[in-house]
Amino acid sequence: MDEQSGRVLVVDDDETVRDVVRRYLEIAGFTVDVAGDGAEGLSRFAVSRPDLVVLDVMMPGLDGLEVCRRLRESSQVPVVLLTALGEEENRIAGLQLGADDYVTKPFSPRELALRVSSVLRRARMPRPERAETELVDGGLRLLPGARHATLDGAELPLTAREFDLLAFFLTHPGTAFSRTDLLEKVWGWDFGDQSTVTVHVRRLREKIEPDPASPRRVVTVWGVGYRYDRTQP
Repeated sequence: MDEQSGRVLVVDDDETVRDVVRRYLEIAGFTVDVAGDGAEGLSRFAVSRPDLVVLDVMMPGLDGLEVCRRLRESSQVPVVLLTALGEEENRIAGLQLGADDYVTKPFSPRELALRVSSVLRRARMPRPERAETELVDGGLRLLPGARHATLDGAELPLTAREFDLLAFFLTHPGTAFSRTDLLEKVWGWDFGDQSTVTVHVRRLREKIEPDPASPRRVVTVWGVGYRYDRTQP
């Protein structure tokens, strides 16, 4: 196996979908495990510890959202959701739970393989082992190397992607970025649904803004995207 590929767990109750996805991922160089429902998926995850999970949202018993929630209780493994065309609420809920991306059914297996490769490439980007310069804006403090953030002395419960997004904003204050820019610079994707950025910005605002409906730090630049405004010079 190519060391740059990895092990992927595919969890879907549709046997045809599982087989097609497995075949395309194996062609792309991945080792693939499969599970037919959420409970089996969690069991296989505990044993095989894959590098990434492809997770169907609509499954009997434990659905994909509940599986994603349980995975996030103990792991930051990248998760790519499979959702039906009309399931916008489920896609947003999945992103809020910490999923990294989603692909809408019916989908191109080749596109899914590209998404998996892209998400894994970003997840494997080296992170500093030691804390570098602290990023500070008033009561907001981030230690990038330690992956630690506080607001007014209280620890901020940020997901890995929320931390990356906030760190990027703090290192580029006063500059407006489009959602496409942020997908490329923070997610490392050259394609993807821009609502991924929208959801993460909303979640970030809920954690760092006194009034998320009237943000002072992460502000909307109409017609462009978002800009980080420092609260103190």
